[in-house]
Amino acid sequence: MPALDYPPPLQRMIAQIKALPGLGPRSAERLVLWLMQDGGRIEPLIDSLSEITSRVQACDECGFFIERDQECGLCHSTKRNHRLICVVEQAADVLRLERSGAFMGLYHVLGGKLSPLDNITPEDLRIEALLDRVKALQIEEVILAVGSDVEGEATASYLSDLLRAEGLAISRLAQGMPAGGGLDHVDELTLYQALNGRRRM
Repeated sequence: MPALDYPPPLQRMIAQIKALPGLGPRSAERLVLWLMQDGGRIEPLIDSLSEITSRVQACDECGFFIERDQECGLCHSTKRNHRLICVVEQAADVLRLERSGAFMGLYHVLGGKLSPLDNITPEDLRIEALLDRVKALQIEEVILAVGSDVEGEATASYLSDLLRAEGLAISRLAQGMPAGGGLDHVDELTLYQALNGRRRM
């Protein structure tokens, strides 16, 4: 006698949810079962997913999300510095920087970071588009706001070499001590970066 399992449509849905980042098999199963408990939960989700696919797209210039057939508020704002561009890995990074209120230039979303182990090469990222924008907009400085993990460092190094050939000023986000943190909670690499990135007061 075969073991009891969910009907095939439920199994397929669980597999789709499990493929999302940060969700394992048990979390995916719980989410799908929660959606199934009440008949009114699935339709709004379907409507939202349908609306996203039909009405939201990435801006051709910066890569942040915009409504289809709408002008990108970041790229076309007259209040932003169009000689300064900040390179980030994902669209969510744009929001993090914007919410800080510290940056008023343009953005460029790479769509990831170089990772040979995951077969992510320069051709998989929006690097060519970045070089085109830098030339077309006569950018004066590029800020590399990618992660400080191994892949992020490799991406920053690769981009730095390419952009230096264009004669641009290239900078990297400061790294080191977190606000409100003490030395007893900081690892050696963070301390090293904090000491190298120190500034005069």
